[in-house]
Amino acid sequence: MDMEMELDAARHGFAKMGFGCKFFDDDVDKEQYHCKDCGICRVGGKDNFFHCHKCGSCYSVTLRDKHVCIEDSMKNNCPICYEYLFDSLREASVLRCGHTMHLQCFHEMLKHDKFTCPMCSVSIFDMEKFLRALDAEIEAKFLHMGKGWIVCNHCWDTTRVYPGMTGQRKCCHCQSYNTCRVAPSVLPA
Repeated sequence: MDMEMELDAARHGFAKMGFGCKFFDDDVDKEQYHCKDCGICRVGGKDNFFHCHKCGSCYSVTLRDKHVCIEDSMKNNCPICYEYLFDSLREASVLRCGHTMHLQCFHEMLKHDKFTCPMCSVSIFDMEKFLRALDAEIEAKFLHMGKGWIVCNHCWDTTRVYPGMTGQRKCCHCQSYNTCRVAPSVLPA
């Protein structure tokens, strides 16, 4: 069977014939296509996606050269609903850190005011404007939390905080407030 016949068969629900796939759907409006690198048929139109060889999956062309690669990142379960992402028919989202989840789960997370990756705690948005406003608020209220250490969940740097220092929870390296207090005994040597 030539490639055009195989593609036509895949578009009409006979993907198993030519590609060994088990994806059956004759709704051609879904623009089914076969990704030879993934080894499965996908929906959404071949021209709208590219295969990232490092991540091991197909992503929207809007992410080409604009995402952090994590090897086989889609070959994991969604951290919210635990459904396997690689062959899921639900749309996936790639976070700034490179971790992946279903787009619907991402939106649910936002509804619950969760703005960090559930896998690594890195901020999921550019927080610069928010951080400037928070700096101003902290300056006005003068936070006093005492002597101690914090670790940044964004850049993983540790910072010593002193009494009287404003912005006690602010990372001195990347300026993020996505930090948590740690005891000196858990700091890397």
